[in-house]
Amino acid sequence: MDTITIGKKAKAASRLTAAMRTDEKNEILLRTAQALIENREEILKANKADVEKAKQAGTPAPLVDRLALTEARIEGMADGLRQIAKLPDPAGEVINMKTLPNGLVVGEKRVPMGVIGIIYEARPNVTSDAFGLCLKAGNAVILKGGSDAINSNKAIVDVFKRAISEADISPDIVQLIEDTSRKAATELMRLNGYVDVLIPRGGAGLISSVVMNSTVPVIETGVGNCHIYVDDSAKPDMALNILINAKTQRPGVCNAAESLLVSEKAAPNFLPLALKALKERGVEVRGCEKTREICDGLDIIPAAEEDYGREYLDMIISVKVVKDADEAIAHIAKYSTGHSETIVTESYENAMKFTNEVDSAAVYVNASTRFTDGNEFGFGAEIGISTQKLHARGPMGLKALTTTKFIIYGNGQIRP
Repeated sequence: MDTITIGKKAKAASRLTAAMRTDEKNEILLRTAQALIENREEILKANKADVEKAKQAGTPAPLVDRLALTEARIEGMADGLRQIAKLPDPAGEVINMKTLPNGLVVGEKRVPMGVIGIIYEARPNVTSDAFGLCLKAGNAVILKGGSDAINSNKAIVDVFKRAISEADISPDIVQLIEDTSRKAATELMRLNGYVDVLIPRGGAGLISSVVMNSTVPVIETGVGNCHIYVDDSAKPDMALNILINAKTQRPGVCNAAESLLVSEKAAPNFLPLALKALKERGVEVRGCEKTREICDGLDIIPAAEEDYGREYLDMIISVKVVKDADEAIAHIAKYSTGHSETIVTESYENAMKFTNEVDSAAVYVNASTRFTDGNEFGFGAEIGISTQKLHARGPMGLKALTTTKFIIYGNGQIRP
């Protein structure tokens, strides 16, 4: 099916989703959740083909991990849909209401955006999350996954469409563009009149391409060059636990730490301990000259300028010794992608300085950056993590997938 046809079908379906009652949307979510479980063998077989292809192509292990599905991960996808069904429906919520001096009653109400396009890379769980969140907010969705996960995505969407059809609802409320070419992606980016907003999820190259080429409004998400700053007063054990978790628990995701900054007072004691622990877990360390001097014998690779601005999505970390919190904040301002940063400190003054002056979507004190996630923040499954400042910022839950309109009640008023 060509992209224009998909757009037309989605636009028509969006009028159906916008008119659905909450209970109707929840029934579809529960049906599709159950369908994932009942058809897991079909999905796992398709995913196995994607994973084998990725391994043969030499894809890095963390990225293969993002692609791979297991029975537990499919159960997690299904549970995500069930959790979305339990969340309050934002569509129809009246945000405020006021009466003007002329008697007009002006209200503002949340309404669905219409058709949401999602362009993403090799994470088949996004297929499920995006469908569920878009539907609950009253939208139709067009999905454009990467070639790495095409078999997995087709299997998941096929399962969804069958379950939706069995509920006597148009399966066009969720559509997958099966053409994985750049041409098809560009066509989706320019479906003005059919797609109301486009959300890219993936690496810097994908997001940059969508932002530069799209004529449809874009919500920029995802790229995470996340920092951990260990302050003078940091408790070493706490700092080490946070660092290990943020870097190694799941290195191939956007909220994993990519850069470690350590104050020059804390560095002599903390760095040897921390970098030894990282290297024991298989992390490649790229450090500044001071880092290499302090950790002589640990085989630290000299850090190049570009290392401090990279989202590795791998078992690699850049390290720099900084004078103090001010220099750490300046470094973050220069190299951060505006995703998530944390300070480990016992200083209230430095904690406040860090949270006030670091301009990122999520700023932590004494906690891992890995918590930047819609589920962890209590939003249910997320559509992405916005690193821009318009409309939505940080983990995007249901409300971020709605817009507002004004409803005005009068009794014959005319403008003088």
